[in-house]
Order: sequence, then structure tokens, then C-alpha cells
Amino acid sequence: MKSIAILGSTGSIGISTLDLVRRFPDRFRVRGLVAGRNLKLLAAQAREFSPDWVSIREEGEVSLLRRLLGNRRIEILWGDRGATAVATASGVDVVLAAIVGGAGLVPTFEAVRAGKEVALANKEVLVMAGEIFVQEAKKRGVRLLPVDSEHSAVFQCLQGNRRDDVDRIILTASGGPFLRTSLKRLDRVTVRQALRHPNWKMGPKITVDSATMMNKGLEVVEARWLFDMMADQVEVVIHPQSIVHSMVRYQDGSIIAQLGIPDMRIPIAYALSFPYRLKAGWRPLELTQVEKLTFLPVEKRRYPALGLAHRGLATGGTMPAVLNAANEVAVAAFLEGRIGFREIHRMIRKTMDAHMSIRPTEIQQILEADRWAREKARALIGEV
Repeated sequence: MKSIAILGSTGSIGISTLDLVRRFPDRFRVRGLVAGRNLKLLAAQAREFSPDWVSIREEGEVSLLRRLLGNRRIEILWGDRGATAVATASGVDVVLAAIVGGAGLVPTFEAVRAGKEVALANKEVLVMAGEIFVQEAKKRGVRLLPVDSEHSAVFQCLQGNRRDDVDRIILTASGGPFLRTSLKRLDRVTVRQALRHPNWKMGPKITVDSATMMNKGLEVVEARWLFDMMADQVEVVIHPQSIVHSMVRYQDGSIIAQLGIPDMRIPIAYALSFPYRLKAGWRPLELTQVEKLTFLPVEKRRYPALGLAHRGLATGGTMPAVLNAANEVAVAAFLEGRIGFREIHRMIRKTMDAHMSIRPTEIQQILEADRWAREKARALIGEV
């Protein structure tokens, strides 16, 4: 039986992970839960799965959570220290890292330093600190198991093959809700429209990232570090059906692809049970019911965020952290109605233009770049 700590238990990945635990109580035990401000859901999860620890964002909400938990003997922690304590706790075998955005960097990094196996759903960790993070994982002998459907697909396509034979990784993108929207109308899209993803059910931030295709840009950076590839070995194609989750092309021209229904429980299950596969009982993909599989090139004018991600990767150093932080601030401003949809990539570009990248040697330098970028992006948004 594997003992699991879930960082981000009330988000979509965390909820799907707990559904998997519910299906396989003889294989997985939840030792710790980390969440933000959704105390009611966190309390319900804690009452059902009886973890040893839960951690929330704000110390001021501890008393409310205690009341929601009733007489359950569960230790309540808070803040970055609380999340880190759960991620590094003795007896935890696997840390499922699913905190959205840069907030997940420190507890996930500390989990690696503590020698924990990490099932990585937080792509921002490798975007912000890819080189340092991967070096630390190698040093500690820690296995990083991808949870993103695209990176899980690549991971599966690499099994049993030599890395030296890989020509390139091909990440697929649905194109989001605005794949066929005229460029003129993109300036007028609403938050509600941006959150209407055609295939996946996700949280608001990542859904907007899918609409701008910044999520795919972040995945390009993540793939570079996760699979030790050069930047030009990671390609993106649009695949509206979201059936082929990603592919690997080998030097002999062969392409190996991983297909499946768009259900995040599948890559989560593979990460937590690797190298085995679980018979989970959800609906399998029926090829005879798939009318067509189409693949399209990425239209640069429609998805400028992808180009910004490639720029951040090419510049290196602290620039990817700045890219990520500026995107988080800009997406939040869009969701709050303070800027338009197309202003998201413009705010990111302006923030990157103002940054002088350095090559970080420690996490603190990355956190400083992140802090600077957030302040800069907020200032730029305030000028709009």
C-alpha cells in the first residue's frame, strides 16, 4: 500500500486523485491533504479519508476548519510551512503535487529534497525551476512521474525505447474554445466564453491557459526538463478531439502515440501505480466510435502565448519564472474583468521585456524573480 500526500486536494486533480483512492482503498492511503480556502470541501475530504495532517493557506481559518472537522483527531497546519511539512512528512511515499501555479514550487521541491517520489501535476514547478529541480531529483534518486495527460502520454510512449532514438516529442493541444473564432472577435470574448472548454473539465486558471494556449507553452518548458530534450525537440500540434494525448517520433520516422478518453484519472492512476496499470472500471476508448482524428498546425497570431513560452525557454535563467508569474497575474486580472482576453499575452510580453534574466543557483533567486514579475505585471495592468 502506498501512502499519499496530496498538495491541492480541493482542485480538479486532487478530487480525481481522491476518487482513485476511493476505488482502490487496498492500494492507497491518504496521509496528508493540502488545500487553499475551500474549507468545506477539505473538511469533507478529511472526514472521509482520515489523513494524519491537513494544511490550509491562512492561519486565521484554523478554528473554522477545526469546527468543520468536529472531533476528528487530525493535525491542522497552515501556510507554506504547513504545506512543506505535509510534503516531507515521515511515512509519506508519494507526493501528488497539484497546487496551481507558483505556490506549489517550495513544498514540491522540499518533497524532492526529502526523497519522496513525486507525481507531478504542477507544471509550473519545472517551468520556474527546471534545471535546479531536475538536478536535485537526480541527486536524491527521486523519481518524477508526470500527471499532466500530455506528459504522461509521452512518458508511456518512451517506455521500452532508447532515449537516443528519439527525434522529437509532439504535444497535442485541443485549441481551446476559440480555435475557430475570428481574430477580431478575440478582443471581445467574455470570461464565461473562455471557461467553456470543449473537452476537459478543469479549474478556471488552467482553462483560461488552455484558451490562450499558455498551458501548452508551459508544457513545452516542462517537457524539456522532464524528458531531457532540447527546446527544438518539442513540437506542438492542434488535435481538437483530445483523443491522442501526445506522441513521440523516433529517428526512423516511426511515431508512437498514446490514446484515451479525456479523463484525468487515467494519467493519475498510471503515475500512482507505475509500472503497473489499474483496472479502474471507467469507460474505455472505443475506436469504432471515433469519427476522425485531425491534426492542425498552431496559428501563431491566434496563440501568441505559445511563442512567449518558447522565448522564455530560449532565454533561460529566471525568464521562465517571470513568464509564469506574469501569466498568473494577467489571468487573474482577466477572470476579475479588469483586462480583456487579448491583454493577457500583452501584459506577459511587457513584463518579460522589462526583465534581465540571470541563471539561478538556488530557489530563493527564482522566488525573487517571481515576486518581481508579479509586482511588475500588476503595475502594468494598473496602467491599462
